[in-house]
Amino acid sequence: MNLSSLPDDLAPQCLPQHIAVIMDGNGRWANHRGLPRIAGHRQGAKVLKDLLRCCKDWGIGALTAYAFSTENWQRPAAEVDFLMVLFEKMLRKELKKMHAEGVRIRFVGDLSGLSPALQQEMSRAMTETAHNQTIDFNVAINYGSRSEIVQACQQVAQKVSRGEMTADAISEETITQHLYTAGCDPDLLIRTSGEQRLSNFLLWQLAYTEMYFTDAFWPDFDRSELHRALLTYQGRDRRFGQATDRVAVGHRIVKPALTA
Repeated sequence: MNLSSLPDDLAPQCLPQHIAVIMDGNGRWANHRGLPRIAGHRQGAKVLKDLLRCCKDWGIGALTAYAFSTENWQRPAAEVDFLMVLFEKMLRKELKKMHAEGVRIRFVGDLSGLSPALQQEMSRAMTETAHNQTIDFNVAINYGSRSEIVQACQQVAQKVSRGEMTADAISEETITQHLYTAGCDPDLLIRTSGEQRLSNFLLWQLAYTEMYFTDAFWPDFDRSELHRALLTYQGRDRRFGQATDRVAVGHRIVKPALTA
């Protein structure tokens, strides 16, 4: 952690502890420059690496990136193939460095739908970094939130049918424990490129998450863009459904001071 690099107008105690990002606009960024779409994905991967290190430097404990959705298989085959190769190459190239920096890597989604080679690289990355504690890096790949929730409900139903629990015992926490993310709810969601929808991403987990939308394409989302997002976050009043006679400070809820 290198809090000395934190901009002066950001309060460390008011930063989100978990940021989720929908990395949108790679293709349009490339098209505007007369480049193939894969150039946008390549630049987007570089931006994600820098954002991860920025979060680590600024004391943010977790970053979850929406890398590939279950719907993305509908894209042109050449583009999908490139993305899968890119994921594999990035893991092989960056794993040693991320491990040395204390990054704990987790992949969330239906990993069984990926190639055996990619699954092997992902398994190795998760195993090697499992005990790291500097920052959690969650990569959602072949991920769809609706199918995630359905799968969680099926697992709970199976436990009920086996007599391991009763239907009355099912709670929000029960469902949460059976999700890919196992209760890692983000404080802040960032989506780039001007789109303002969730696109089947973390639908359960985002119930009380603050959302920030920017017109910047993902390959242009640098540290200054993150700085702007965090300034906006610090100005939000996060009540989590509580009464308005309480004051929100970043991700903490505190009571206002009494005055005479």
